[in-house]
Amino acid sequence: MIEILLLLLVILMTGLHRKTSARVTLLEKELEAVKADLLARQPVSAATPMAGPAAVPAAAAAVTTETAVEEPPAQAEPVPEAVPAAPAALPEETIAASTTAEEAPAIEEAPAPAVARAPTPAKLKTTENLESYLGARWPVWVGGVALAFGGIFLVRASIEAGLLGPGARLVLACLFGLVLMAGGEIVRRRAMPQVSDRFSNAMIPGALTAAGAVTLLGAIYAAYGVYGFIGATPAFILLALVSFATLGLSLLHGQALAGLGLLASLLTPALVASEQPNPNALFAFLCLTWVAVNAASRFRRWTIVPMLANIGIGLWAIAYTFGAAEFDPMPSTLTLIVMIAGTGFFWPGAAYSTDRVAKTGWSGLLGRQPLAITLSVAIMSVLPALAMLVADTVTGIDPYFASAAVIAALAALGASRAYTVWPAMIAACGSVLVLAVVALMLLDTYVPQPVGNEPLPVVTYATEIAISLLLGAVFTLLGFAFLKRFRRAEPEFSMVWSVLMSGVPVALATISFLNFGNLGRDWTHGLYGVGLGLVLLAGAEWLFRERDETSDGRIDWAANFFIAGSFAGFTFALHALTNGIVTTILLSVLGFAYVLGMRARPWPALPWMMAAAILMVFGRIAWEPTLIGQNSLGTTPFFNALLPGYGIPTLLAIVTAYLLKGSSDFRIRNLMQALASLAALMTVAVLVRHAMNGGVLDDRVPTLGEQSIYTLLTVGFSGILMTLDLKSPSPVFRWGSMIAGVLATINVLSLHVFALNPYFSGENTGAWPFLNLLLLGYLLPGLAYALVAYYARGRRPTPYVVMLALAGAVLGFLWATLSVRRFWQGENIADWKGFIAAETYTYSVVWLLIGVALLAIGSKLDAKSLRLASAALVLVAVVKVFLVDMSNLEGILRALSFIGLGAVLIGIGLFYQRILVNKSGEPAAIDSQEPAS
Repeated sequence: MIEILLLLLVILMTGLHRKTSARVTLLEKELEAVKADLLARQPVSAATPMAGPAAVPAAAAAVTTETAVEEPPAQAEPVPEAVPAAPAALPEETIAASTTAEEAPAIEEAPAPAVARAPTPAKLKTTENLESYLGARWPVWVGGVALAFGGIFLVRASIEAGLLGPGARLVLACLFGLVLMAGGEIVRRRAMPQVSDRFSNAMIPGALTAAGAVTLLGAIYAAYGVYGFIGATPAFILLALVSFATLGLSLLHGQALAGLGLLASLLTPALVASEQPNPNALFAFLCLTWVAVNAASRFRRWTIVPMLANIGIGLWAIAYTFGAAEFDPMPSTLTLIVMIAGTGFFWPGAAYSTDRVAKTGWSGLLGRQPLAITLSVAIMSVLPALAMLVADTVTGIDPYFASAAVIAALAALGASRAYTVWPAMIAACGSVLVLAVVALMLLDTYVPQPVGNEPLPVVTYATEIAISLLLGAVFTLLGFAFLKRFRRAEPEFSMVWSVLMSGVPVALATISFLNFGNLGRDWTHGLYGVGLGLVLLAGAEWLFRERDETSDGRIDWAANFFIAGSFAGFTFALHALTNGIVTTILLSVLGFAYVLGMRARPWPALPWMMAAAILMVFGRIAWEPTLIGQNSLGTTPFFNALLPGYGIPTLLAIVTAYLLKGSSDFRIRNLMQALASLAALMTVAVLVRHAMNGGVLDDRVPTLGEQSIYTLLTVGFSGILMTLDLKSPSPVFRWGSMIAGVLATINVLSLHVFALNPYFSGENTGAWPFLNLLLLGYLLPGLAYALVAYYARGRRPTPYVVMLALAGAVLGFLWATLSVRRFWQGENIADWKGFIAAETYTYSVVWLLIGVALLAIGSKLDAKSLRLASAALVLVAVVKVFLVDMSNLEGILRALSFIGLGAVLIGIGLFYQRILVNKSGEPAAIDSQEPAS
């Protein structure tokens, strides 16, 4: 009973304070009149020095009524800031100014500093110190909670003492709650009206009202759930009335009280259980709660409570989906749609426009207000939509249709407002997830098998296909609607929608086709892709035409994304209507058609579609290199399905690169040159692979002959790219030629020298003396390297040229050495055969002859690399003679070996002395003394 007495004492003191409050109001009006008169007589600058006694006038002038703030006196124009800053005055100063009426003359004596001082306290409205929080906010809410517990404990104490019966206790509890709510209203109206502006979320009236609401809710639930005095329906109605009353009072007491009313409303259906729950009544009540919360939020411009309301609706929808004995998607679907539509047209609705966005660009786009509301409504729409698909027992409409309807409504919200970028993107992701879940669930569905002679049951997915394609079409239509309305005002968001309106339909159609369609030839999905491509092409024409009328020189990304979307639609149609090699060829034709479209429309994205087409061709080749299947390929060399399957895309890529050689966009020009070069090399290589392996394309290790052809192709490819670079300079040709040369050299060092060398592998070299495997594997590649190295002199970096020359020299050396072994050992030159004396001697002779030849050629061409190679080879011959021939050879062969070595070494020394040194011109004086011949 002490708590009730204290509460009544507070209310009594509030009533006694009414007279003081009236005096404060009268003083405010007098100060406004004085201030207006002084401003009319002598305008004061904001920079006027502040006098000491100005504190009281400034504080008193700041305490103004709403009428005084809204009144625009003509004399107040020199200092318009003084009037808006008035409500921010300190309460302590207000009380000090209102203590005695005799202080008014003192206030009138110093008006000018008061006017100059007035704007200063405006900072206090947004900035609070620790004392403000500890003394003005926390005690209020803690006190409110204490009052609520006091009411509960009062009822409990009466129960324990047995003083009153259940009915009397509940009546007292209800009376206590009503007294608390009435006391909160009295305090709000009578006591310190300025407190509500400063402590809007920690007002004493709000705390009292919240405590009273909790007490009433507890008493009503006890009457229903504990004592059974009332039934479920009256309890539900009473709880709902208290909840809505709390929401209504939150307009006066702040957002925190609204949160309490929302929580009570959301818990009411759970507290009042029924043996036969009615989902229609449940979600109708939740809809009404959501509307009430958002109506209050719209009036007071709240964002936290609407977010909580969205979360509550979503959680109730999920709980109903998994908790209902028989799940009917209709009630929860309609509630979610009401939530989405209310967000777009009620609150925030059109209240948040683009001029409220502080930041521009992508950071401003993704962080737009009200972020809490948009994210909550998007997430709490997609999660229930996904939950509907996995419900156990379903009655009523198809859950997939219900989920698609929710996703479509969310996408419509994303297209209706400039701040709903997150709902748009989350709706797109949700649509793909929903269809993926449907497809995965249908894969696990049991299909009955035929019994006896009964025909195989036909399973159709017409509903799933129709919903998937229609949902994709909805995104396309919404994208057009958004671009029509917001294209110029929202360039970043327009880019998002230009991607979504093409990417989402193609993604949904692809999933539908792969899971529900006819993989052989599906006219439904194919025509859908054709229609989508045509619609997006028409949209690109519309956007580019408007762009030409109001061009500002920037790239129109939305229009270019339309072109990419149309290409994606046509590509999907090709895969739905064709198969195998036809699809591969038509892909390149489709890309080339976009290139030809540049003659009619100079759209920047058109040539990029050809690059995309060639990359898709590469992907299809990687998936199935034969394009038509190994069994259908055939064994005829070159003239088989590989020639058109690889050749036509390559030819179109080369023509495209030629057409783009004068393009101002160097990126697509270089890309197409690279793709065309790679396609040409791959085409020739795969035809060689087919011909060398009897018409079989597999992963078997190539022979030396096959690898030699690849090396010749790569080296020749390097020379071709070098020629193209000299004719039409391009970084693709320049770097591509050197990369090809490096790759070929790596193959030489790893495969020709070691892995595929007949000396190590034991491969037969062939019956013909000269036209054999050694010619193809070593001499021809060596000559190719020599030619490319000669061609690259002065055109490529010196290290690269030296690398080519040395690689050619190594191949030539191997050809000569292995040819000597073949001459003495026969067709098989495997290492297990050992060596004979004549063979060993022949190596020395041949190596020395090659060294001399390299020296002569290097001197003739002034190629230092060849001279160095000659020196290295002669050094090898010297080491071989002294280490091998001395121990293995006997008789005349040993003598001839050393005699030949000596003669060659002396000849080389003479060559350097007489020719190379003369060529450098250093010993000119000595030569001039010799008689002329």
